[in-house]
Amino acid sequence: MTTIYIKNTTIFTEKNIIKEGGLLINDKQIQKVYRNSEAPDHVPSDTEVIDGTNWNVIPGFIDGHIHGADGADVMDATEDALDKMADVLPQEGTTSFLATTITQAPENLDKALENVSNYSNKPGKAEIIGIHLEGPFIEKNKAGAQPLEYIIEPDIHQFKKWQELSNHMIKTITLAPEHDHNGEFIKYLYEMGINVSAGHTEADFSGMKKAVSYGVRQVTHICNAMTGIHHRDIGVVGAAFQLEQLRAELIADGIHVSPEMLQLIYNNMGSERLILITDAMRAKCLQAGNYELGGQPVIVTEDRAVLTNGTLAGSILKMNQGAQIMLNLKDVSISNIIEMTSVNPAKQLGVYDRKASIAEGKDADVLLVDDELNLKYTICRGVIAYKEE
Repeated sequence: MTTIYIKNTTIFTEKNIIKEGGLLINDKQIQKVYRNSEAPDHVPSDTEVIDGTNWNVIPGFIDGHIHGADGADVMDATEDALDKMADVLPQEGTTSFLATTITQAPENLDKALENVSNYSNKPGKAEIIGIHLEGPFIEKNKAGAQPLEYIIEPDIHQFKKWQELSNHMIKTITLAPEHDHNGEFIKYLYEMGINVSAGHTEADFSGMKKAVSYGVRQVTHICNAMTGIHHRDIGVVGAAFQLEQLRAELIADGIHVSPEMLQLIYNNMGSERLILITDAMRAKCLQAGNYELGGQPVIVTEDRAVLTNGTLAGSILKMNQGAQIMLNLKDVSISNIIEMTSVNPAKQLGVYDRKASIAEGKDADVLLVDDELNLKYTICRGVIAYKEE
């Protein structure tokens, strides 16, 4: 059992900001939040005491869309691959994530999903809280880096098989809603509690309104692999702006979405409806070079990953980098960042009761950062997983 006490720090709680506060962490959970220079009467002698002067305590980041990192990929379908991801992600402030698949041959998806279902989360590492099934029920004309040959039509029977193989760990699914002509597939997913996300899609605005009525509640990596805003039809991007039921994933690297568009999206959706993600692939944390995604060659430079035809192939973005880029936009505060990186994904995935805020009794997924979101400590379920050297 690990006890950690953070003192003399600014704490961003669910409802307010506490100056000169303290945080007591015990046995994986937040035990007590102290206010106004209060301190515990007694802490065990083996307690790890952290002086948080000039730092902020915020919830750990939740990455709801990540394929790989540090040379590993979810589609490798090995325990070692998931271990590598879970081990390296705290270095960017990510304490929980969805292991994200890619459109692939059914037997390869079978292996990846079964591998995640058999995986045991380990102390001091980021926690896998579910699976994001990206594809294969998508539109070929908006495939992006998804392999065309494995794209299929919506199939409830196939999804049921995959959900059973995953031990019901599929929490989010990205699909093209226009291929579900009568809405039966989306309605089924919604009734099963799946977070249905429109992505890799040619849907128009009216199609998106219909999809929302069936149960779509999210947009996958907004602006990428979807219909944009046109003066005669505002497409999926306009639907995200206009339809309040939708939240939208956002890759805030300044490449997938330009800095000016990041500001426009934020102005229209606000922090309450945006979810920062990385959509990172295995080359994240590694040097530039040649890699692969879904069996396809990927060329990685200092700032991006592309297929041989120049199509963006996921990203090499780190969550703290995306958060810092957003913090530099107009009218964005640390509280807004917390919404986009922690609160919104937790609510979207149904885990807000135990994660994504600094509150007594919740999982001790905690970050210490300075005012520019430079990471000092990452604590995963009560264990220090990263400490700035």
